[in-house]
Amino acid sequence: MSEYTVADYKRLLAAEPNEDVLTAAKADPRKGVQQAYQRYLKQAEKQAQLLARFNQHMHLERDFWQHGGQYVAGIDEVGRGPLAGPVVTAAVVLPQDFQLVEVNDSKQLTAAKRAELMPKILSAAVSVSLGLADAQQIDQLNIYEATRVAMRQAVENLTVKPTLLLVDAMQIPVPIRQTRLIKGDAKSASISAASIVAKVARDHLMQLYDQVYPGYDFADNMGYGTAKHLAGLKTLGVTPIHRHSFSPVRDAE
Repeated sequence: MSEYTVADYKRLLAAEPNEDVLTAAKADPRKGVQQAYQRYLKQAEKQAQLLARFNQHMHLERDFWQHGGQYVAGIDEVGRGPLAGPVVTAAVVLPQDFQLVEVNDSKQLTAAKRAELMPKILSAAVSVSLGLADAQQIDQLNIYEATRVAMRQAVENLTVKPTLLLVDAMQIPVPIRQTRLIKGDAKSASISAASIVAKVARDHLMQLYDQVYPGYDFADNMGYGTAKHLAGLKTLGVTPIHRHSFSPVRDAE
């Protein structure tokens, strides 16, 4: 007879079971134990997949560190496509012992998961900073150049000076060596972390704007041209955070 009850197995398998517990659970014929054991196996497999993806995404950073580098920053942006609100950029410098394996491209994560990861990133990172280009700058410069300005701002606001920038498909006007990556937020943990920080920061800002300018559904669409947003433009007109150089806004004037 097993020394563990079904409840004991559930508790032990939900934590970090040792080999003796795993061997005993595998051999235990009780249905409740086998259900708990299968849940453990599924969770372990999921964690192994997360770790494998994380290690792949840390390849560029680890290669930089192994060759004597100290600070590498990942930079990403959020908000190039919306009709309203700023483009927000983030720069993140991760430590060499960073182990937050759930960090991934922000678009692959739920809002709840991004909100959960944000404080963990801020706590673990060597340095984190934001950059912002508002609607007026976007209209004056164009969205691409405004994004570059916001990225430069994020890099310059870091409390440490990186010697390498990992950038998601952009070139930043700063005298620092840069590696441009297509879909970089799915290839670099630093860029993934920056994408999460920028996304959470911009979403929070748009939720605040929804209170200032009700009727456009900013809290839900984050400034993108949804049906409710376009209906708001038609009935309420253009707000100070709208981008006049974007055709749906220009057409509503």
